[in-house]
Amino acid sequence: MLQVLSSAWALLLGVCLLMVGNGLQGTMLGVRGELEGFSTFQMSIVMSAYFVGFLGGSRLAPEMIRRVGHVRVFAALASFISAVMILYPLLPNTVAWALGRIVIGFCFSGVYVTAESWLNNAADNTNRGKALSLYMIVQTIGIIAAQGLIQVGNPAGFEAFIIASILVSISFAPILLSISPTPAFDTTKPMTLRQLFETSPLGCVGMFLLGGVFSAQFGMSAVYGSAAGLTLTQLSIFVSAFYVGAMLLQYPLGWLSDRMDRRVLILFVALVGGGGAVLGFLFGMEFKMLLVAAFFIGGLSNPLYSLLIAYTNDYLQHDDMAAASGGLVFINGLGAIAGPLITGWLMEDAVFGPAGFFTFIGALMFAMAAYAAYRATQRAAVPVDETGSFAAMSPTATPVAVEFAQEYAIETELEEQETAQETV
Repeated sequence: MLQVLSSAWALLLGVCLLMVGNGLQGTMLGVRGELEGFSTFQMSIVMSAYFVGFLGGSRLAPEMIRRVGHVRVFAALASFISAVMILYPLLPNTVAWALGRIVIGFCFSGVYVTAESWLNNAADNTNRGKALSLYMIVQTIGIIAAQGLIQVGNPAGFEAFIIASILVSISFAPILLSISPTPAFDTTKPMTLRQLFETSPLGCVGMFLLGGVFSAQFGMSAVYGSAAGLTLTQLSIFVSAFYVGAMLLQYPLGWLSDRMDRRVLILFVALVGGGGAVLGFLFGMEFKMLLVAAFFIGGLSNPLYSLLIAYTNDYLQHDDMAAASGGLVFINGLGAIAGPLITGWLMEDAVFGPAGFFTFIGALMFAMAAYAAYRATQRAAVPVDETGSFAAMSPTATPVAVEFAQEYAIETELEEQETAQETV
């Protein structure tokens, strides 16, 4: 762990600051939208726009990097992010905010692609797993830390947006001044979605549903908190609970994933996550129960991302794992675009009101559990001793990071096979 920190501390620090800025602007928009009088459906369009840009960036950023290089792409996208964050309070209009969110999503995706390729280049076979773990931890810490900053200044003012812009601008300094040399960049052409679905129907359906769950909690949790009348302090704690749960439950579930039928674990995790949503729906007026609901939803939905990737890998050859990663991220992105839109509609007063937030998440979680149960009847499970290793990943990861995780899973599996042969 110390070896990874010594070689990549600047990159990890920069990523953490990026996530603070990103988490701060996302939560502040939910608060500010309520103050500006935007409806929940209008805010859902704004929040969904981020995932439109993010998906587009994950597809186009690799080509941009090949053409002009990591450093130029990194610096250019940084300037756009900082500019848009300052423009938000100047242009309190849903169309302007939606366009800004598309730009922000595109730029952050490109920045993550660049940072993740640098991290992959800095790691080797002995520390790749630790590098992945640290990357996910600093991302989560950044989002949690951002929630404490939303109380700085007046929500109706400029302070929080300026702070987010400054943090993003500062984040690039340690990265650009310390990373050398610039890594070679290449990604694998993804397999067709049809091939991917035929290989792992549960992996594809689960990824699509999970995209909706994650985008709802990432994009609409602050909108829910504002609509439900939470104070600024309560709202920041509520949003943080999703990511505290994600950080604490990722590794225990990963340990279980390597020791049991992953379809059973997906079924169980989805059911408990859906139960957390039911808890929020029924007892949303009690703040402590809201925190419990958020903890379990975030703590179970985030590990599901890594679990679905590991499950899909169980049915793939090593040579196909990297190719499948792009398709899985794309399917997840499609679900993420739809998530805030449907959530916003359900949160309208004429439908469920604020409780529509939990209604949507619960419906998707229970649908995933039902489909996992159905798939368990369609083919035999892969024996536990033949499954690949679980690699913890965040749903905010780009295809580059997922390929990075695939490399780690393959290396770990090959090492385990070599160890088993030596002991025979």
